[in-house]
Amino acid sequence: MDNLSSEGTPLASGPLTRAVLEIDEYASGLGWDQPARLFALVNTERLRTQEPGLAGQLGLDQQAPGEGGTSFTPVEQDEIPSSTPLDEFLGTIAWPEAVDGCAVTVERLMLPPSAEATVPDDLDEEQLARWVAEHPERSEVRMTVAVLRDGERESALRLREKDSPTEVLTGADLVPGLAEALAATFEE
Repeated sequence: MDNLSSEGTPLASGPLTRAVLEIDEYASGLGWDQPARLFALVNTERLRTQEPGLAGQLGLDQQAPGEGGTSFTPVEQDEIPSSTPLDEFLGTIAWPEAVDGCAVTVERLMLPPSAEATVPDDLDEEQLARWVAEHPERSEVRMTVAVLRDGERESALRLREKDSPTEVLTGADLVPGLAEALAATFEE
């Protein structure tokens, strides 16, 4: 079965990596051209104990307690306003103590490093976005980034041209700026 769970998601060693891949798989099921989505990450065992009704709604009561060790349950939050830049929106968030971490999934256009040298200097933000969108070497990518209250980070990147659970790249430092913005939501 080559590194895949029965659902088709790549097996992951750590609980945060498993949560990131679960969110990536969820976002994949919604298709491309989706808005950014924000998730609270909650310790699954604590959720079952302290919020049994919510755990039941999420289907967590079907798992035996303690099954699989520590895990995090992603809980999707209200829609991120499309009129507010993501970094500004994240700056308005503060999480209650019951939330162990948070994650966001967002789609962006990327250019290879070789294209950076050809970016015109005199473009405003809107013109630059249009220039990137029209560039022949652009790639569409879905980034899922998560951080825990203790500082642990994980990311998953999925290219639209390689849209398969086995083609998802994971790593703690793939999207450092977004991870920093998420970590700031836990600062007091």
